Amino acid sequence: MAKKILKQIKIQAPAGKATPAPPLGPVLGQAGINIGEFVNEFNGATQDRMGEIVPTIITVYDDRSFDLTYKTAPASGMILKAIGQKSGSGSNLTKKVDSISRAQLEEIANKKMVDLNANDLDAAVKIIEGTCRSMGVEVK
Repeated sequence: MAKKILKQIKIQAPAGKATPAPPLGPVLGQAGINIGEFVNEFNGATQDRMGEIVPTIITVYDDRSFDLTYKTAPASGMILKAIGQKSGSGSNLTKKVDSISRAQLEEIANKKMVDLNANDLDAAVKIIEGTCRSMGVEVK
């Protein structure tokens, strides 16, 4: 018989650096998850992605066991890494921070394809282009 799902929690934590301290500790504690076990499993699985923020979905079952589903890094983080900036523009219509090439967009779209709601690469690139525009990054 399948386990009954109690709740699903969505978190974003730095890869390989999860700690029981806030903000993760209280969220996991309220869900009844063994925090030490979570930290060890998360840090071990994301060790190879150091420097990225890893969105994770935690599925908590009625026996307090859990499963982790790892997603790809946020598109905005990938874009900033590709252009070498720390943040996007505060006023994206008037001030552009940098520009990004079509090849870089395709590379990001290929990495994000599993998490995007797109049928092909062109649709995925358009989604990433929209993120660029909202961040004040010019698409060339």
